[in-house]
Amino acid sequence: MERSAKHFRKRDAILACLRSTMEHPSAEWVYETVRGQIPDISLATVYRNLSLFKEQGLITSLGTVNGVERFDANTEPHVHFICTGCGSVLDLHGMEVPEALNSAAARESGGRVDSCQLSFAGMCGNCARN
Repeated sequence: MERSAKHFRKRDAILACLRSTMEHPSAEWVYETVRGQIPDISLATVYRNLSLFKEQGLITSLGTVNGVERFDANTEPHVHFICTGCGSVLDLHGMEVPEALNSAAARESGGRVDSCQLSFAGMCGNCARN
């Protein structure tokens, strides 16, 4: 019973960490953050739970940015900007995923669209200035 409680304590801490940040973190970032609260957590536990959360639809993967998979706890349709210089990922709150895009994809595929991730890539303002 104690092992089970520990298991859920770690799982809950990982999900809470993801939900508490706008950073679009990597597994390693989550691990380092949660390890401050739960020193005996392993990186493997973080990866297993991230995979579970993706399967359950609690988080999304943004794919790899500079060779590292990044995650987002905001599963609502929204637009991202990924900096090819520093690797930062920003939510573009002023933009929406156009419904017409979802409809066109459904027509083109002959199926239905369940989700859409729209991302732009380029240099963020900080990198563009440097």
